[in-house]
Amino acid sequence: MEITAGTPVLVYDGDCAFCTSSLRTAERVLGTDGWASIPFQFADLNALGKFTAGAVTPDRVEREIVWITPSGHAYGGADAAARLLLRTQRLPWNLLGSFALLPGVRLGMAALYRLVAANRHRLPGGTPACALPPR
Repeated sequence: MEITAGTPVLVYDGDCAFCTSSLRTAERVLGTDGWASIPFQFADLNALGKFTAGAVTPDRVEREIVWITPSGHAYGGADAAARLLLRTQRLPWNLLGSFALLPGVRLGMAALYRLVAANRHRLPGGTPACALPPR
């Protein structure tokens, strides 16, 4: 899908095999109608950062996916995944996205996301290149 001003965009780590294969699975399951994805390595982060309510920095997009809405808000990590699920407007995915944003569930999802991200090089499809850089 072509990225236009009204298209929400998911920015991800294109060098990470686990991230890329997870995104491809999401595209197959959820469809790609009404949203686009781009590896941060090919994204103009300076341009994205100027128009978002939330930083879109190289450090951030190396560590978590970032969902950028047409209005310019940037959501990261588990919140980004939940917003993608909501965007599909397809059962049961939109319900799962709504559930993931409930206050208590949201904290748990954020912790789970951080755990997966920290160990993505150890997960199926992951490679040593998927390891997060040290802080």
